[in-house]
Amino acid sequence: MRPMLPLLPTSPKRIALVLALSLGLGGCASWQQPASKALPAELQQALQQAGLPESALGLVAFPLHARGTGPRVQADVAMQPGSTMKLVTAVVALDQLGANTRGRTDLLIADTPQGDVLPGPLYLRGGADPDLDWPALWLMLRQLREQGLREIRGGLVVDRSLFNPARPELGVAPFDEAPEFPYNVIPDALNLNGSLLQFEFSADAQALRARSSPVWPGLQVDVSSVRLSPNRACKDWEQGWLPPQVRHRPEGQVVLQLQGEFPANCQQSQALNLLDRQWLTAQLLRQLWRELGGEISGPDVEAATPAGAQLRASHQGRPLAEAMRGMMKQSDNALTRLVYLQLGSRVAAPGQATQDAAAAQVRAWFAAKGLDSSGLVMDNGSGLSRSERIKPAQLAALLAVAWDGPQAPELLNSLPIAGVDGTMRRRLKGTAAEGHARLKTGTLRDVTALAGYAFDAQHKPWVLVAIVNDATAAAKGRAVLDAAVEWVAKQ
Repeated sequence: MRPMLPLLPTSPKRIALVLALSLGLGGCASWQQPASKALPAELQQALQQAGLPESALGLVAFPLHARGTGPRVQADVAMQPGSTMKLVTAVVALDQLGANTRGRTDLLIADTPQGDVLPGPLYLRGGADPDLDWPALWLMLRQLREQGLREIRGGLVVDRSLFNPARPELGVAPFDEAPEFPYNVIPDALNLNGSLLQFEFSADAQALRARSSPVWPGLQVDVSSVRLSPNRACKDWEQGWLPPQVRHRPEGQVVLQLQGEFPANCQQSQALNLLDRQWLTAQLLRQLWRELGGEISGPDVEAATPAGAQLRASHQGRPLAEAMRGMMKQSDNALTRLVYLQLGSRVAAPGQATQDAAAAQVRAWFAAKGLDSSGLVMDNGSGLSRSERIKPAQLAALLAVAWDGPQAPELLNSLPIAGVDGTMRRRLKGTAAEGHARLKTGTLRDVTALAGYAFDAQHKPWVLVAIVNDATAAAKGRAVLDAAVEWVAKQ
């Protein structure tokens, strides 16, 4: 039985093994541009069966022990990569930030408490923590309460200033027709609960009931405009969904008016990004503080924490190497964007947009590794973009460099395994590639892509990058990409 591509822990012994393996196979960090090679007959046939022209395909595939060989088709044409662009963010972040870097959230005060009363505000400072959810904030507030603080008279100051702009989602046109769904969230430095709130929908044959979870006193969910559909299947409930209307009342309450259709006799639970994140943060913190026996009065504002403020409680997210499993296996756009902005925040000049700084850092990394970055266009680092571009040869070169690097185990552990897990769990089952390839997927309206590593029939690792850009790519291109993986597995 052929060996599975192993899960690689981050022990020094295992890292040394990966490095020795890659170097023993002839690997080196430098990259030389090999001559173009013809498309294999199997892939030509797959393109013909899919009704796609060869001009729609960008392909680079080579064994890591013979990096100048293998097919190359449109290798130097900048293409839309979809979520395979996450490989760029992951590799550069692992190298520049380190596998153990962790985002952090802080609670601070700048005024001296008078007994159990804080005359000034409470500061909530975001630090790109990927795991700040409701329970994490509750625990931080409990720690503060146990220090003897009960009444906060200066209100709440939310500090998102780690990134510039602090509210990057404001004024941005929606990517598509579903901006409220989790994959479309634009993160900020606080990113509390991913800026999402869970909603529970339950319909019988006569009426729909809906509520948020948790339930906030200042939020009313109005279902009066929703029509029940007796014929729509419950699994297709999103097809009748229309973006809700949000109304702010003068007294501070919010009415969420649902729109569209919902299947009769159906129950669904869905996290949605519908409410202003500052309003949601203030509502949550105030309610949790009341439940802990505290009082809070004063305004809710967004501003930077003053120098010299005293740290009273904090929460740390998972190390980057662990958070990357969600980035890559589940193709989490918001988490990837958070890491990309974190990368930019480390090098941004005063007043520089954090996203621009991240793009400059990626280009600097390419230059430091001796890789060509011409034609490379970075936007948000997640691939959820109409403007991002990369050449197949550039992505393949990045993967080759990553294989030789000390962070190779972390990268490999994060990638979906063909036919086993993540976004590859249903693909290539029963083929020679099942369990023997770790590949990042990418899908947009006009894009489908795969990029990563695969073992051939001699158990030797290959780099594979295959991208289809075409108006029918999402519907027709996947079979071509899978054929490319199978071709490598049979070599």
